[in-house]
Amino acid sequence: MHTFYGNPSIFVFLKIKTNMPNTISGFSKLSKSEKIEWLLNTYFTDKNSARTLVQQYWNSDDKLQKLHDEFIENTITNYYLPLGVAPNFLINETTYAIPMAIEESSVVAAASKAAKFWLDRGGFKAEVLSTEKIGQVHFIFKGDFNKLEEFFNLIKPKLISDTASMTKSMERRGGGILDIELRNKSEDLPNYYQLHATFETLDAMGANFINTCLEQFATTFKNEALQFEGFNDEERHITVVMSILSNYVPQCLVRAEVSCPIEDLKSKDILNPEEFAQKFKQAVTIAEIEPYRAVTHNKGIMNGIDAVVLATGNDFRAVEAGVHAYAAKDGSYSSLTHCSIDDGIFKFWIEIPLALGTVGGLTNLHPLVKFSLEMLQKPTAKDLMKIVAVAGLAQNFGAVKSLTTTGIQEGHMKMHLMNILNQFEATENEKVMLVEHFKTNVVTHSAVVEAIKNIRP
Repeated sequence: MHTFYGNPSIFVFLKIKTNMPNTISGFSKLSKSEKIEWLLNTYFTDKNSARTLVQQYWNSDDKLQKLHDEFIENTITNYYLPLGVAPNFLINETTYAIPMAIEESSVVAAASKAAKFWLDRGGFKAEVLSTEKIGQVHFIFKGDFNKLEEFFNLIKPKLISDTASMTKSMERRGGGILDIELRNKSEDLPNYYQLHATFETLDAMGANFINTCLEQFATTFKNEALQFEGFNDEERHITVVMSILSNYVPQCLVRAEVSCPIEDLKSKDILNPEEFAQKFKQAVTIAEIEPYRAVTHNKGIMNGIDAVVLATGNDFRAVEAGVHAYAAKDGSYSSLTHCSIDDGIFKFWIEIPLALGTVGGLTNLHPLVKFSLEMLQKPTAKDLMKIVAVAGLAQNFGAVKSLTTTGIQEGHMKMHLMNILNQFEATENEKVMLVEHFKTNVVTHSAVVEAIKNIRP
């Protein structure tokens, strides 16, 4: 069966398989409007409402909308997340307002509250410990490892020289290939070896740069193996499985911390600083030893980190994967933050791997990413690592502080109140009345529903 969509002058025909309902060939070749029409006709009962909704989220600026359409494939509309701001972050004696793109209630509020708390207690200190990134060529070699090692040592300079045209610009700025190692992984998988390369990519996240270099390593390695006289016929035919960067970056580390005398922790919700400090430390220690708690503990950290990573156009999925691998580096999943009390000084810190960039990718394309980076005073990649780590530490401080004092739900549900009211399409007058009501009452979903019923005729 052949179905026709769109302008007859285009002659775009799609073959829809009759034995597999709702499938389509050639979807990517359709225009945006044609894609939408197919989706509406296939999956929606109220087509007009669905079409209106999709179009409501288009930008009225055609040029800007086209830019967003071309970020990914098969775009039909834009998906909005709120872009909030957490002000008053004092980091290494510089004050920042931090952009956060996130949908979860109370995250921006918690970060802002933690920033204000530490603003009067010396602020946050942060330092980048290292910035190495990793890429690997994974290959199969059936033969004598000693011969392979001899071949690698011989060919290593050529591996680097064959990428000269790719690394020239990066080297001019002080980055490039730091080293290439041959790693024998045959005990884990028969005949499996790696070219394990380290890179410095400066202000770029560097994924495309690293992958391009790796693919050239693989090409050179295979071609030169065919000519190496020390190999027999089987050994010459090396099989490259894949060449790809790693999102595990344990040598791309940043540390952030806060500290103050215990008595300085006193505030309106910390009446006994010594008791608070001890209880806070116990909560962090539990997250260090108990994986069930550590996962939720670290999720709270990532609330802050992901929000800033997303707002600055970086890859939060890569950051998440690398961070959680790092949390399990010692054989058991554990807390990313730590706490100490020594000689009357309370200290709370995080050490975390973050591969971030401030040039390339969306940082040069997305207008709101540019806006966010300007808000952050046009940071270098190292500056951004510090800011993101601080956001994660602040978020975790706010969460653990709530857990060990008032409880997590009181603040979170009050921030969630507006979402519940919007679900029930509360009027502005109703919102005013209910916000006032829940200043002195516990917010739960059922309590809000009951309160709405009580004020409506």
